[in-house]
This record gives sequence, C-alpha cells and structure tokens, in this order.
Amino acid sequence: MSNSELILVVDDTPANLEVVCETLSDAGYEVATAIDGDRALKRVRATTPDLILLDIQMPGIDGFETCQRLKADPMTASIPIIFMTALSDAKSKVKGFDLGAVDYITKPFQEQEVLARVKTHLQLRQLTKNLEQRVAEKTADLEAALTQLQQSQLQLVQSEKMSALGNLVAGVAHEINNPLNFIAGNLKPAQNYIKDLFQLISLYQKELSDPSATLQAFVEEIDLEYLQEDLPKLIDSMQQGVVRIRAISTSLRIFSRSDCDRPILCNIHEGIDSTLMILKYRLKANESRPEIEVIADYGSLPLLECFAGQLNQVFMNLLANAIDALDESNQGRSFAEIEANPNQIIIKTELSSDRQKSVIRIRDNGIGMTDAVKQKIFEHLFTTKDVGKGTGLGLAIARQIIVEKHSGTLEVSSTFGQGTEFVISIPVQAIAIKNIQ
Repeated sequence: MSNSELILVVDDTPANLEVVCETLSDAGYEVATAIDGDRALKRVRATTPDLILLDIQMPGIDGFETCQRLKADPMTASIPIIFMTALSDAKSKVKGFDLGAVDYITKPFQEQEVLARVKTHLQLRQLTKNLEQRVAEKTADLEAALTQLQQSQLQLVQSEKMSALGNLVAGVAHEINNPLNFIAGNLKPAQNYIKDLFQLISLYQKELSDPSATLQAFVEEIDLEYLQEDLPKLIDSMQQGVVRIRAISTSLRIFSRSDCDRPILCNIHEGIDSTLMILKYRLKANESRPEIEVIADYGSLPLLECFAGQLNQVFMNLLANAIDALDESNQGRSFAEIEANPNQIIIKTELSSDRQKSVIRIRDNGIGMTDAVKQKIFEHLFTTKDVGKGTGLGLAIARQIIVEKHSGTLEVSSTFGQGTEFVISIPVQAIAIKNIQ
C-alpha cells in the first residue's frame, strides 16, 4: 500500500508517538511528529499536513487551544483534526467538536480503529477538495457564461436599437422624399406661371390706362407693386427650403445605412456630417444658452471599409453625450456668461503618425468626468443619466462596435471641470486607398 498523504501526530508521550507513527508508516502514510502545541503550529506553517492527530492533554498549549489556533487561520482551517485522548466524557467531546475537530480516538489505541478513522477522514478531505475544485470550475464556467450572456445581450440590444432606429430613420427619409419631390417638381412651373401672370398684368396696365375706381382700389389694397417684387423672393425661399430638406433627407439616409451583413467603403466625414445634421436641433440656441459651436477640423482620410450605419451611431452617441455634458456644465451660468465662454464641440480627424489608422477625436469643453465615473463609463449598463433620459447605444456598445466590429480602439481623456475627449482609432483597410477631404 502506498499513500502520499502526510499525517502530523502531536503527542507529548514518546511511547504514544512511537506506536501511532509505526502504525501509520506500516500503512504507507508519510508521518511527521511534534511533542507539543507550539512545535505543532510551527511545523504546520512549514509544511501543511493532510490530517492531524492531536493529543489534548499536553504541557503549554493544550490540544484544545492548538486546534482553536489552527481553525482560526484561513491557511490551516481546512485541515481535518482528530483528537487523541484518554478523556471520554461527553463535555470534552462536545468542546472538541465545537472547536472544529472531525473525530475522536480514545486511548489506549486500537490499531485498526486508528487506521479506519484516518482513512475515512482522508477520503472525506479528498472528496471535499474534489468538490471544491468542481465548484470552482463550475463557478468559472458560470462566470464565463455570464460574460458571454452580457456580450450577447449587448449585441442584441445593439441590433435591436440599430434596426429600430435605422428603419425609423430610413422610413422618415422615404416619406419626406415623396412630398419633397412633388414640391420640387412643381416649383419651376410655378415660377414660370407667375412670370407669365406678371407679364399679363403689365400688358393690361399698358392697354388699360384709365382703370376704374374699383380696380384701382383693389390694386392699392393688395399692393400690387410690392407683390410683384416679393412673390419671386418667396418662391426662391421655398426653393432653398427644398434644398435644405433634401440635404436633411440625404443625411438621414446616410446615417441609417443598412450595412449589418458586410462592411462597405465609407466616407467618415459624410457620416459625421449626417449625424450633426440630425442633432442640429439640439445645437441651436435656446432661451437659456447660445448656440453650441461645432468646430470641424477634417484631415485627409481614406475611404474606410466599415459598418457605416453602426459607426454613425457611435458618432451619434458621442456627440449626444457631448451636448448633454455641455448642458450640464451650463447649470447656474447666465446666458451672458456662457456667451463669454461659449460651448464648443471640436471634431478633428487625421491619419495616425504611421498612416495605418484613421483617428477621430470628439472633444467638448463641458463639465468633464470624475476619476470614478471615467473608470466605469464603458461598463455594461452604467449611466450617469436619470431614468428615461438616456439616448443612443451607450458607451459599452459603442466601444464594442469599434473594438469587435472594426478592430479599433475607443479611449477617453477627461479632467473634471475641463471637458472630455473621446478618441476613435480604426485601422485603414487595404482597399481603402482613395483620399477624401
């Protein structure tokens, strides 16, 4: 029989040590000894045994106190302890079990009883170790499954939000285009009709040199001269409105590109501009603050192979967060104070120094972040906004889009009270060779 378990025998009586050690050694166990509690504690700290046979009645630290100290130490608390004692009263046994002992062996020893109890508790210890290992493995599996579930949830939320928003925006753009095309198509004929009518009125005025009092009164009432001057201007304004609406519609279609299945070549600046167009209503001046100034410093970037719709929604999230931060920083400041130190969002694009990455920087001069918030902003479901006020994808999903979908990075730099800058860095693909301005 061969056992690798180490058993520590603690007894102040040499005869008892000899008998027990011989019995255990013959059974194939490794045996260590100690003649008192102090030596036992030192030996355990040097080499951890698999089981301890501990005498109760010893000089100095007795068995009860030795057991108590071993169980109080997390490093030795799990070692099974079997008391060896001539004390067979119930009170002593209960005290030993209360202190954490697993069993008793009564002196004088019966060899087979000692081996049976030792074997049983070593097996129980091994089973406990195996169970703890399995629990640890299952816990690790559960943690991995939870992480995967959170990632799947992020992807599902991302997919649902993008699908819903993309469909909504694309639908709005389509609905705008129908009446827009009708108006645009009729403005030119309307201009021609008005021109013809004005020419007709001019001819009537030449041939009808002496109009009736009623006709003359109506001409004065409608201010015909002003009408002839102002109506073409109104038509021009309507034409400019059509151009403006068409630009908005184009921005909506660019923003909501349906590209979930494959990456496409994308003009990064078009995506940013389309996002700014959609957010323009939030940038305009209102009764509490002047207009938020957007400074676009676009470098020369290549067309980027990317999931354009998803990337645009990252821009949407970062720009909307910047506007929120500026609005928060305006609390308690007057219109004049804000005007003197205006709200700004600065967007800068450039190639990295090695020309291998497209870099997009979005910076605001808002309230900034504390270190505590900065450390958590990319965590799943973390938000600083009140319930119902959050917009966009959230920074956790924004980073996932950049990192997992585009093999890039999304980093933040912020000092509380001095604003925030987000930096997107995306590798330039091999096919992205045509420069854009």
